[in-house]
This record gives sequence, structure tokens and C-alpha cells, in this order.
Amino acid sequence: FLGGGILRRSLVFLQYLLQQRGNGRGRRVTMSVALNELKDYVGWESGGQARAESTVLLHVTHSNLQARMFEIRLDRHMSVGTVKEKLRTHTGTGSVFAHLTLLDENQQVVADLCDDSLMLGYFSPLDGYTLHITDLDPHSLSAGGGLEDVNLVKKYEISEEDYLKREDNFRAWKEAKKREDPSWSFAKEIKERQDAQRKKADPSFVPEPWKEVETSEESYKELAERIKVGDRCEVTLGGKRGEVRYVGKIPAIAAGWWVGVQYDEPVGKNDGSITSKLGRTSRFFECPPNYGGFLRPDKLLVGDYPERDIFDEEEEDE
Repeated sequence: FLGGGILRRSLVFLQYLLQQRGNGRGRRVTMSVALNELKDYVGWESGGQARAESTVLLHVTHSNLQARMFEIRLDRHMSVGTVKEKLRTHTGTGSVFAHLTLLDENQQVVADLCDDSLMLGYFSPLDGYTLHITDLDPHSLSAGGGLEDVNLVKKYEISEEDYLKREDNFRAWKEAKKREDPSWSFAKEIKERQDAQRKKADPSFVPEPWKEVETSEESYKELAERIKVGDRCEVTLGGKRGEVRYVGKIPAIAAGWWVGVQYDEPVGKNDGSITSKLGRTSRFFECPPNYGGFLRPDKLLVGDYPERDIFDEEEEDE
């Protein structure tokens, strides 16, 4: 039985061999050669696996747990009592109630570790052997799946009537916020707190006014209808110029109407496409990477905005 670390190394190396065979690079790798090389690779001890001669890697199972722990590092010089105490941190079973059984790679019993004073090495454990823990505690938390089945955990419950009697309940707090500010929302609350922190750090900071997230599918429609594909434009904030390449809706960003712009310089964030949270990419126009951008219609002006000549600007500065 291959341990977790060895198994992972085996799969990686086998994948490499198959790629070599499939791509036709190097000599032709036959199946027999591949298996021999895989066998050598699995048996090779890398520097990352350096360990003391007395170290042994044992799997651990538990009478009350379905989970199986792989390759727990133990020292053959540890007493059985010390091993029990170490495994307590993995399983929760106290050393007084833990009975250990050593199993070989075929899950056959090698020995019962009954004497806590004996060294682990006395039982001649090998890498890949299993230590099975039998929990003898009749009141163990892990009994009956108590540590793995969350449905067995007793949840705190409160009646609707008792909940409303509490002065610190969430509903009362939310209603109080709404009375103070009918437009209150969690997003607005977070922004105000962030603005307050920035204002404290920088007294000259001027926060932007709060704007509700658009949920209407027709928001900005009137402004968008005045903009046509091919129009020259300039972004009101920053003065970036470009050409309108798309006018319409983009559900992947937000509801309402949007304008797609190809900038004159690589100051954008995309290539005319948008990737949704689900990983689906939608293309709205073609442009080089970092030349594309999508804005709300109120964030730009259309008209006579020719492409700037950086050399002319340098001459004017002189």
C-alpha cells in the first residue's frame, strides 16, 4: 500500500512518462520501461524525505472515526504511552482509554500494544503499517459519529417570542438604522466606516457620495441612447480618450446599460471581453490587451476628442 506522499509522487511521475510517450519527445517509452522507471522513482529517497533511522511512518485508524490518517511520523524509541499521548492530539481519545493494535499492510494483526512502558520498536513496525485505536471510553465525544456528523451536535435554539424580547436582537438594530436613514444598507454602513478610517488617517481625504447599486435593467438607458459605436470619447475622470466600441447591457458586470471603449493607449483593464464570476467569458468587441474598458454612460463625454499626440504635448510644455 502506497502512503499519501509516495502515491502523489508516483502519479506525478507517471503523468510525466505518459506525456513523453504521447508527445513523441525523446526515445519511445514502452509500457514495461515506464513501469520499471516508475518503480525506481517510487523507491528513491529524496532529500525532502530525510529522516532519522528510528522514524517510522504509520497510518492511523480509529474505532469511532471514519477518517484515516496517513503517514503519521513516530519514533521507534517512543514508549507506547507516549505514542498514545501523541495520537490524542489527532483523535481526541485520552491515553487511559486508548487501546492500540498494530496491523501490517494487509490489515492483519501484528500485535496488541498493551504495555505502555514498552518501546514502539519492540513490536517491529514498518512503514505502511497501521495503528488502530480502540476507544474504550463509554462517554467518548467521538462515539456514534459525534465528531464527524454535525447533525448530532445540539444546536442553540430560541423561540421567536424570546428572540424579539432581547434588546440586542438583529432585527431591532436594523429597524433602528432604517429609522435613522431610510436608505441604510450593509454596503453603505461598511463604506461609511471605511471612509471614517481613511479620514482619520488623512484629514484631507474627501469621500465620494454614496450611490446605490443599480438593479434596474433600464438604468442609464437615456444617456446610452445618445452614444453611438464609433464616437470619439473622453473619460470625465482622468481624461483618457478612445473610441466607443459597444453600447448595451452587460449582465456579467451589473444591471443597466454600459459603454465599451477602446482606449488610445494601454490604460484599460481588458481586451473587450468580460469574465463572469462563474468563469464564463463574453466578448463584446475586439481590441489589444489592456486597451479595453467598460463604463457607465455618465462617466464619459462624446464629441470631438481626437487622439492626443504626445510629441505635440511635449513641445507645448517646453
